[in-house]
Formats: sequence, structure tokens, C-alpha cells
Amino acid sequence: MRKLQFPIIFILFFGIIACNGKSGSPNKSENDSLSESAKEISKHKEPKARKPVSQVEYDSLLKHIANGDTTGLWPVQNQPLPLEGAILPYKRVIAYYGNMYSKKMGALGEYAPEEMWRRLNKEVDAWNAAAPETPAVPAVHYIAVVAQGSAIDGKWRLRMPEHQIDSALAIAKMHDALVFLDVQVGLSTVEQEIPQLEKYLLMPHVHLGIDPEFSMKDGTPPGKKIGTFDAEDINFCSEYLAKLVQENNLPPKMLIIHRFTKGMITNYKSIKLRPEVQIVIDMDGFGRPELKYSTYDRFIRPEPIQFTGFKLFYKNDVKQYPHHMLTPEELMKLSPKPVYIQYQ
Repeated sequence: MRKLQFPIIFILFFGIIACNGKSGSPNKSENDSLSESAKEISKHKEPKARKPVSQVEYDSLLKHIANGDTTGLWPVQNQPLPLEGAILPYKRVIAYYGNMYSKKMGALGEYAPEEMWRRLNKEVDAWNAAAPETPAVPAVHYIAVVAQGSAIDGKWRLRMPEHQIDSALAIAKMHDALVFLDVQVGLSTVEQEIPQLEKYLLMPHVHLGIDPEFSMKDGTPPGKKIGTFDAEDINFCSEYLAKLVQENNLPPKMLIIHRFTKGMITNYKSIKLRPEVQIVIDMDGFGRPELKYSTYDRFIRPEPIQFTGFKLFYKNDVKQYPHHMLTPEELMKLSPKPVYIQYQ
């Protein structure tokens, strides 16, 4: 099953306009400024004792979302208890995905904020009706680093300007929503891109997403073939987030990783779980229901890491017969049940 490819040429065009002819990549002084901002936030944090999380309650919730799995894979065994303030598996996250520069990249950029919220709140209500035992909470999932169709300082990616990220934060604040900042590294790396977002990741309600589809380790331009992340890349991200959580007394961070092929994640058994970070593998393929079920069964369920997610496409899921987008009631039959739902 193939996934929707973003409009590379269009994104490149708006990126150049928006950044006033600049690449959008912070220079050394900007990097220093980001680092100083992080330090300024950090030094005002006072150490505090964290309340222990109930092992019994956590195990019970994990068993619930495993949904009668008989393979022995779910729930994931011997995972660490999360720190106090963890979102999963206590709640289910319902996110609108996109970029404000493009109506084609997702619902987040397609509608004005008030209309977007009317639609997203309707989805949250539907999930609460279908699965009231796991309260649904809204989120804004913003693509903060966008893979490009041209070199852009040799990295084939464009960092969004801060005022656009701030706009995503402002939209989320309208309904006290969570925020995810998504990264498409192109020919860059997570080591180069994630630290640029540190001042945002220091905010308690801001989490991280990474997209292997556009991680081109062999130098192929993004969009020409499907990219990949190794456990090493994912471990860098989780370790980076864990350090922020530890040093700044933050609640656990969520790390969303998109996936719709086997090769998008390699060496999954080497991915490390940490009390400070909750990892979600998000089934990111589009198509008619049986294709989406098949992708989930082939690439998400057999390689358990911690939690699962499921992406729904308003347009691309309904192009093929039988043409309907899967409902909350249908997705709640999956084993394991996804705890993160993304709408594009």
C-alpha cells in the first residue's frame, strides 16, 4: 500500500517565500540563542519529588488496550513504569496533522482555526462516545521540518520559521490541546534537527514526531523512495527527550514514529524504552479499510515496541471502493487498540 506523498514543489515554493529568501535553517548565533533560551527556562525549574505510578493500574490499562491479543506480543512485557504525568495509556490522543503553509498536507492547514476546532472537537466527541473508558484529548500535530524537492543547503529539508510554530502553539492553546512537532529530516539527521526545537520541547505540553519516510540515508532526494530510521536514530530522540524531562522536571514526552512499511524502522528490538518517554508507532498508510488493516497486521502488530497509533485520511482513504474512512468503533476492534489517532 502506498502512502500520500506531500506536494514537494509547492512546499519548496512557499518555504522560500515565507523565509524571505533564506533557507530557514538557524545559523550559529540562532543556535546559540536557542540553547540560551533552553538554559534560561531550565534554571527556573526547582527539583520536585514525583509520585509513583501504580503498577497495578498501568498493567490493567495495558491489558485493556491489548484487546485480547493471543500472540503473546501485546501488551509489551517488562516495559518501565512511566513517570508521573504520563498521557498514555490513561488517555487517547486525537490529533489534526498538517502545516499552515499548505492545504494539501493535512486538516491542520486546510481550515481556519475556528473551523478546524469545530471539526476536531467533533472527532474527539466521537472517540469519547465509542471508547469512554479511555478519555480522548485533542492535539495539534504540526510539521515543523518539511522535506523538500531541492537541495536547500544540501539537506533537502526546510525548517519552518518560529512564527509559524508559534501559530501552531496558539491554535492548540485555543482548546488547551497537546502539541506535536513533526520532523522530516531529508538528507539531514535527527541529531542535527531535534536540538533546534529544544525551546519548544521544554514546554510540558509539546511532544515530538519523526517520519522515517523522508529520512534518506543513501542520498536519494525525498519523495523518490521510502526512507528509514534505525533503532539508533530512535534511541537518540528518546534519550534527548528523556534528558529534557529529567533535567527540567517535565512530564513524560510522547515520541510518534510514522510507519507503513517494514523497512521504515530497522532493528526494532534494539529500541530502548524509558520512564521519561512514551513511544508510539503510528500506522501511516492510506487506502480502503482492508488495506489499512493489512498494513497494521503486517508492520505494526508483529513488531511491538510500546504503543500503537493509526492515521486516517479524509480524502485518500475514500478514493478506492469500498470507500469509507474507518470509524472509531471499527478501530476499537483492533488488537492492540491504538492510543494515538491522527487525521490528515
